[in-house]
Amino acid sequence: MSDQKLTTNLRQSSGINDMEKRIFGRTGLEISLLTFGCGAVGGLMTKGTSHDQDRAVNWARDNGINHFDTAPSYGDTISETNLGRALGTNREGIVVSTKVGFSQSELEDVNAATQNSLNASLHRLRQDHVDICQLHNTVDDSGEEGTITLNQVINDVLPAFIKIKEQGKAKYLGFTAKGNTAFLHKIVDTQEFHGSQVFYNLLVPSAGEPIHKGFPGQDYENLLTNCSNHGVGTIGVRILAGGALSGSEKRHPLGMPDVAPIGSGEDYKSDVKRALLFNSLIEKQYAESLTELAIRYAITKDTISTIEVGIANIDELKDATDAVNKGTLEKEALVQIKAIQNSFNS
Repeated sequence: MSDQKLTTNLRQSSGINDMEKRIFGRTGLEISLLTFGCGAVGGLMTKGTSHDQDRAVNWARDNGINHFDTAPSYGDTISETNLGRALGTNREGIVVSTKVGFSQSELEDVNAATQNSLNASLHRLRQDHVDICQLHNTVDDSGEEGTITLNQVINDVLPAFIKIKEQGKAKYLGFTAKGNTAFLHKIVDTQEFHGSQVFYNLLVPSAGEPIHKGFPGQDYENLLTNCSNHGVGTIGVRILAGGALSGSEKRHPLGMPDVAPIGSGEDYKSDVKRALLFNSLIEKQYAESLTELAIRYAITKDTISTIEVGIANIDELKDATDAVNKGTLEKEALVQIKAIQNSFNS
C-alpha cells in the first residue's frame, strides 16, 4: 500500500469546521479534500466583486479549505490578482498553486518564459513563492497552439522548473494531465513532478477505473494509480464534467455559451444526456443531487488527494463543501454507478 493511502483521512485538530485533509503525494503537504478553484467560467475570482471574493475566500478558510488553485490564464491574470488580495497577509496553513503555460513562440526559450511567467504570478499573488507550480499545456505531438511535446516537457520544461524550485520560487512541481495518455504516464514515471491535475468524473472514470472497448471517452489507463505508486499528489479536476453533471444544458450566464468536453463525449449535450442516467441514484437517495453524487464519487477514490471545483459564487462553495463533508459513497452506490458506466457506448 502506498504512503499516500496510509496517510489519507487526516484532520487538523483545531476548530469544529475542519474539512478532511489528505497528504499530497510525497510532498508531505496536508491539503483539504476540496480545492477552491479560482478559474470558474462563472467567474467569482475573475468577474465577481471584491466583496464577494473576499467573503468566499474567508468562508473557505473558516471551513477548513486551505488549497487555492489559480493560473495566469484565468481571466487574463485577474484571478491571480484577486486571490492575492483576498488572501490578505496571513497565509499560515494556506497552499497556493498556479501554472505556467507556453505559447508556441515561448517554447523557443522555455527557461526565460518560465521565469517571466512565474515572477509575474508571484507579484500578482503578493508572495515570494508558490507551493505548487504546474505546467498548463496539453501534451501531444500536434504542434497546435497550447500544446507541447513530451520531449519538450522532459528536455526543456523540467530543467526550467527544477531551476525555479532551486531558487525557492516554487516548493513543488506539477502538471496538468491533459493530452496523449502514454505521454502523461511517462511524465509521471520521471518522478520529477510532485503533483498532477487528473481528469476524473462519473463520465470519464478511466484514470481510476478500467473502461470497456467503445467507451465514449479517453482511456487514461489508471493514471491515478501510477501517480500514487510514484508518490505524485493528485488534484481531481473536471469533477462536474464542465457542468454537464449538474444535469442541465444551460450554461452560466457569465461563462462560455458552450464548453468542449475533455476526454469524454463528442459534445456537451451528449455529456448531459449521459449524466441524467445517474438520476436513478438520486431517486434512491444515495445523494441529494447529481452535483453531490459527482463530488462524492470523486472523493471516494483514495488515490485522489484533493478535488478541485471551480467556484462561481459562495452558494456553490457551500454546496461543494457540504457534499465533501458528507463523505464517500457507499459500496452499493458504486456498484450501480459502474453498471451505468458500462452501458455507455460511443
